[in-house]
Amino acid sequence: MKVPDFLKSYNNNTKNLLKAHDEKKAMSLAVGGDFEAAGLLEYYLLLQQGLKPMDTVVDVGCGSGRLAYQLRDYLSGLYVGIDIVPELFKYAERICNRPDWKFYTAPGLKIPEPDKSADFICFFSVFTHLLHEETFRYLEDASRVIKPSGKIIFSYLEFAIPSHWFIFKNSLSDRNPDKVLNQFISRDAIQSWAEHLNLSVIEISDGDKPHIKFSDQKLVRWDNGMEMKGKGNLGQSVCVLMKK
Repeated sequence: MKVPDFLKSYNNNTKNLLKAHDEKKAMSLAVGGDFEAAGLLEYYLLLQQGLKPMDTVVDVGCGSGRLAYQLRDYLSGLYVGIDIVPELFKYAERICNRPDWKFYTAPGLKIPEPDKSADFICFFSVFTHLLHEETFRYLEDASRVIKPSGKIIFSYLEFAIPSHWFIFKNSLSDRNPDKVLNQFISRDAIQSWAEHLNLSVIEISDGDKPHIKFSDQKLVRWDNGMEMKGKGNLGQSVCVLMKK
């Protein structure tokens, strides 16, 4: 079976959405919708993991800026947003209006930032669309860029979570040759990757269970009207790695 070309898929999808919708809606749909809700949950997750205002955050697969937009008034340190679709990160750069931040095109499976320069590196809904070998290469470079005791946070799909099955089922029925790849990762794979990269698995949270606390907001409301109060989850499982 031919492996989907994720670069082609995402660029085509973004262009089609911009033709069909106004820019704001297209930029939300291009990253799966729920621009505000998902961004808030990612933001609170980083706070829960110890994010401080002066920290440096590298957001791989930043998309149209769901996380960046929520960080814009909190983070006084450097934010680096990289993505394979220029229309997405350029939109993020514009709505954040932070001239001191950096946004640029992702150059393959590398993070072109200095060694030991980031306090947090995020991969939200990135490894879900890569082959395992590609994920490992990204983690390998992240382990170079992260500071000692810094954290690498990523979301992922796994068969251990029953609610993730429908994604696999939909992939089976999708005959589009340019469809976006949906990759599943097992926890033993994560443990093995961490051991080979001198990283520690600090925490793994089930995608279907609330584990992200809202520090200053009573609820997060999704586009479909669903509300999460006090604590929430992204839907995808979340892993937190730390540099030893």
